[in-house]
Amino acid sequence: MEETISLKEIFEVLKKRLLLIIGLAAGAAIISALVTFFVLTPSYEASSQFIVNQSQSQSQDNIYEGNELQTNIDLINTYNVIIKSPRILDQVVEELGLDMTSATLSDKIQVSNAEQSQVVNVVATDEDPQQAAAIANTTVQVFKEDIPQLMNVDNVNVLSEAAVGSTPTQVSPQPLLNIAIAIVVGLMVGVGLAFLLEYLDNTLKSEEDIESHLDLPVMGVVSTITEQDLPERRPTRKKTEDTKVRSESIGA
Repeated sequence: MEETISLKEIFEVLKKRLLLIIGLAAGAAIISALVTFFVLTPSYEASSQFIVNQSQSQSQDNIYEGNELQTNIDLINTYNVIIKSPRILDQVVEELGLDMTSATLSDKIQVSNAEQSQVVNVVATDEDPQQAAAIANTTVQVFKEDIPQLMNVDNVNVLSEAAVGSTPTQVSPQPLLNIAIAIVVGLMVGVGLAFLLEYLDNTLKSEEDIESHLDLPVMGVVSTITEQDLPERRPTRKKTEDTKVRSESIGA
């Protein structure tokens, strides 16, 4: 026989295990907050921009015949790869005296541009906001100096340099987001555990359980009796006589 569960039974299970569910969610939130504030190291971003234009000296070159804007946009895809190449990043590491390899530095840099835009954003991430700005600016400057030798063109101009404000804003970790995710995960685990415990609990707790699981009629029910439900006991005749005898003996 196929078993079904009603919406009422679902709410009953959740109500029964409500403290467990809330406890797991609260515990997950507390652990997430502790890890976010005391374990994870804050990271900061700094962004520098440059623009790609065709120089007048190259306007007649066969490479750039046709649509000048489209040609420059197509070049940006190549530039994005060159910027993160060891040729550029090795010089950045050397100039800044960084204790890391070019491969490690590459993971700290993101290069992107908006669709149909000649402006390229170079974003550097580091635990020190000042160093993040230095990495972004130095990378763009080294690239600008090397690109004429690499591709025999001079069409890169710095649009804006990375700067650090008086109160840098960390980009990771994000405490509110991490805590919110932890609460959601805690609630999901709590609900799942509540239904698992209910599924594993095979004890019979009511007359309905007996009838549904054992397919037997209920002939009678023994109620739980507390001391308050018991009637007040009166002393028996024998106990009264014994008390009277003891009293007379003491009087004699």
